[in-house]
Formats: sequence, structure tokens, C-alpha cells
Amino acid sequence: MRDVHDAWAFLTSGSSWTGSDGMLALLGQQLLLTFTALLVAILVGLPVALWLGHIGRGGWAAINISAVGRAVPVLALLAVLVTLNWPGTTTLGPYGRAGLATIVALTLFALPPVITNGYVAVREVPGSVKQAADGMGMTGRQRFWRVEMPLALPLVLSGVRLALVQLWATATIAALVAGPGLGRVITDGFATRAGHGEGIAGAIVVAVVAVVLEVLAGGLARLSVRGPRVASRA
Repeated sequence: MRDVHDAWAFLTSGSSWTGSDGMLALLGQQLLLTFTALLVAILVGLPVALWLGHIGRGGWAAINISAVGRAVPVLALLAVLVTLNWPGTTTLGPYGRAGLATIVALTLFALPPVITNGYVAVREVPGSVKQAADGMGMTGRQRFWRVEMPLALPLVLSGVRLALVQLWATATIAALVAGPGLGRVITDGFATRAGHGEGIAGAIVVAVVAVVLEVLAGGLARLSVRGPRVASRA
């Protein structure tokens, strides 16, 4: 009960949220780290996944290669990366110490759901629909953008949504290499002998923001899928 009381006191104290090391600043750092890794994973993995799904070949290789990021523990990968000369432990602007190493580790972690969902989404578009598009005289590019991509979009966005929530929760490991984010609150809190209230408070904030991101991502996904349908009926 004491730890719960200390956590509540920490969360309701204004001094816990302000300053360069306050919760708001650390929250912003972790959001920046999360969305940067997600953006890199989308730019690197999604075009390849969609193209392979469109041509119907090589998807097994892309999925298996990307699955390395799921099979190797992110913490172990980060521990290896920070010992190398590159990306190492140098400071990278707002990403802090070992910022580049952390982004690389998180990006590899985000690739599997992005690539797998992207490939499967396009690959599983019914063959009859593709044949109908070909019968209408569509080129391969037209078929992809006008037929395959609209049908594949819900599953593609589901992969991005899954990657986002996983990245947010996993980004706390940056604190283990003195990186940015709310992980610093958690590690500092559980390192004290007097109690774990600060660490519990940090964990609560991470959990609450994860739920908020899940809800927002789900809402944006529904709006983006509904938009093209409304436009096509109009």
C-alpha cells in the first residue's frame, strides 16, 4: 500500500511533471523515439511488402528476414549495438545518448508486423477481383492503386497500429543505456530502497498512454478506411 500511495503522490505532484527531467519532457522524448522508429519501419518495410504482395513472389523471404527482429530480444540487440563503434553510444540530438542505436533496435522490432501485414494484405486480395481489374484493361499499377490497395488497407493499418503500441511499450528500454523516455522514471524508481512509488508511477503512465495510442490509432484507421468508400460512393 505504501508503494501505491507513493505512486499517487508522485503522479499528483506538479514538480514531477515539470522541468527538463520531468514526466512531460520524458513523455515527449519517448513519443518522439516511438514515432521515429515507426516511420523508419514504414518507409523501409512497407513498400517492399506491398510490392512483393502485388507480384506474388518472394514474400516468404521478406517475412522470415523481418522476423529476426521478433526473434532476437530487443534488449539484447540494443546491448550489442551500443558496444559497436557505429551506431554506438554517441548523442543524437533530442534522442539522447545511444539514440541511433535505440532507433535501429526499435525499427528492427517494428518491421515484422509492418512487413507481414503489408504482404499478406495485398497477397490475399481475391484472384477474381484481380482478374476483373485485368479484364477492364487496367495496368499493373492501376490495379494496385485502384483495386488492391483499397482492399488491403485495413490489414495494412492493423500492422502499423500493432507496431505503434509495441514500440511505445518497448521504448522504455532506452533508459538502460541512459537514453531518453519514461524508462528513466521506472528504472530510477525501482532502484531506490525507500520504495518503488516512482517506478510504479512511470509504469502507470506508460500503460495509460499505450491505451490512448491504441484507441487513437484504431479511430484513425477506421476513418482512413471509411473515407475512400464514402468518396467512391459519391
